Amino acid sequence: MGCLRLTPRRSDSAISVRSLHSESSMSLRSTFSLPEEEEEPEPLVFAEQPSVKLCCQLCCSVFKDPVITTCGAVGSACPPPSEKCPVDNAKLTVVVNNIAVAEQIGELFIHCRHGCRAAGAGKPGVFEVDPRGCPFTIKLSARKDHESSCDYRPVRCPNNPSCPPLLKMNLEAHLKECEHIKCPHSKYGCTFIGNQDTYETHLETCRFEGLKEFLQQTDDRFHEMHVALAQKDQEIAFLRSMLGKLSEKIDQLEKSLELKFDVLDENQSKLSEDLMEFRRDASMLNDELSHINARLNMGILGSYDPQQIFKCKGTFVGHQGPVWCLCVYSMGDLLFSGSSDKTIKVWDTCTTYKCQKTLEGHDGIVLALCIQGCKLYSGSADCTIIVWDIQNLQKVNTIRAHDNPVCTLVSSHNMLFSGSLKAIKVWDIVGTELRLKKELTGLNHWVRALVAAQTYLYSGSYQTIKIWDIRTLDCIHVLQTSGGSVYSIAVTNHHIVCGTYENLIHVWDIESKEQVRTLTGHVGTVYALAVISTPDQTKVFSASYDRSLRVWSMDNMICTQTLLRHQGSVTALAVSRGRLFSGAVDSTVKVWTC
Repeated sequence: MGCLRLTPRRSDSAISVRSLHSESSMSLRSTFSLPEEEEEPEPLVFAEQPSVKLCCQLCCSVFKDPVITTCGAVGSACPPPSEKCPVDNAKLTVVVNNIAVAEQIGELFIHCRHGCRAAGAGKPGVFEVDPRGCPFTIKLSARKDHESSCDYRPVRCPNNPSCPPLLKMNLEAHLKECEHIKCPHSKYGCTFIGNQDTYETHLETCRFEGLKEFLQQTDDRFHEMHVALAQKDQEIAFLRSMLGKLSEKIDQLEKSLELKFDVLDENQSKLSEDLMEFRRDASMLNDELSHINARLNMGILGSYDPQQIFKCKGTFVGHQGPVWCLCVYSMGDLLFSGSSDKTIKVWDTCTTYKCQKTLEGHDGIVLALCIQGCKLYSGSADCTIIVWDIQNLQKVNTIRAHDNPVCTLVSSHNMLFSGSLKAIKVWDIVGTELRLKKELTGLNHWVRALVAAQTYLYSGSYQTIKIWDIRTLDCIHVLQTSGGSVYSIAVTNHHIVCGTYENLIHVWDIESKEQVRTLTGHVGTVYALAVISTPDQTKVFSASYDRSLRVWSMDNMICTQTLLRHQGSVTALAVSRGRLFSGAVDSTVKVWTC
């Protein structure tokens, strides 16, 4: 069976004379409807000795806030030092308030607090009956009702706080003799102060007396206005609170909508990109099927050699922007790559396959690379050409070459050719110096492609390919193209090949200068061309905006393979020792071999 946990009220072992702390009245308030507690300790003197059943077993004080627990009786006036009951050492668990015991305590009779006095020095908080005070005994639960109207309750004179303390029973007599009675109209400015007799005489002559009804009405009106103003203030505060909450809600909705719109835009962009890539891939697959059918119809499927299939063998990663140009130094198995990050990276293509060094010096995108002897030449959007010593990979000279970006470079016969807007400059190479020899004119657009083969220089500008005699620097032939500006040129033993802005690859016979074929398959600008020749066959590689590389057999002018590994437009090609290197907008360089 559960036992009682009872909170004690302090009492003496005899007729109780102890102070009741402020918590006691608050704890009994809900049970006995007592008024608010006071800050000062309340005297508690019982008329008869309380039953021991209503007292704490530890401190012998009357319980306060009695509750039922599952262990035993403990008083909160002497709270246990732990969560265990100090009586039986069981775990202390409160079940419910003990209203029955609280009501029994409320029925105990006590002396009115105005009939009690402090017991004396050495007994703090202990009280005894005062024979000069209130003689009444009352129930503990009703003490507040009695004490609030008790004739022995100390009061202050309402006229002047400096008057001596009074008992409530003496207040009426004091007011008849008080010399500090104020005029009831003192709040309006009347300065009268006197006794009861002069007060009545003053009222007959007070100038405010005749206006009291008007003044009262004015006060009432002011009071009503004050109440109305307070109500309006509350309404305004409420409206401001609602407005604040509404504003917060609107802000949350705006942020939520912005986030959803951002996600929607991002998803839409991604879907659009995926759709475009899917369409490109589908077009390439269709082209591959067409080429296979053509090979079958021509009866040359047997020439498709599995050993000649190019596969991606690795990827060079390191640039922080698109790769625009590549150049190979075969003597040292080095690959140079130029990028939008304004640097040139040097890659080992033989042993470590890692970046050996990053060359910094340009203030713009590196657009062109070329090697002559042991020197590397780089052209940039900053309109300069920088000369680098390949042996120690150091910059040795900088030349302000053009008024516009240097788009392409090629070297031959100890000369360097640089292409820019409507101009090709010819430079004599003298050690680390470049001396301008001549400027080739008659070009009407950007010179994006330069190739030197044997004693000829091939330049691509707009829809023309000009062939220059390197010995005389004279233009000896012009080839007209279609399908947009020329972006790339390659020369084989038997053909001149160019890639155009509008996805086409044109092929001319190198001897007759007659166009013999137009190769189709790409669905984007053909940015670069490269050639690998063997005694048995010649292959041309094309790189395109459509992210693909294509392998073309020049024996029968068909595409034998499509290489798809880059995640961006393929912009540059280079070949060395039967290997193909490709640079792309995805900032990588890939290595392809059979």
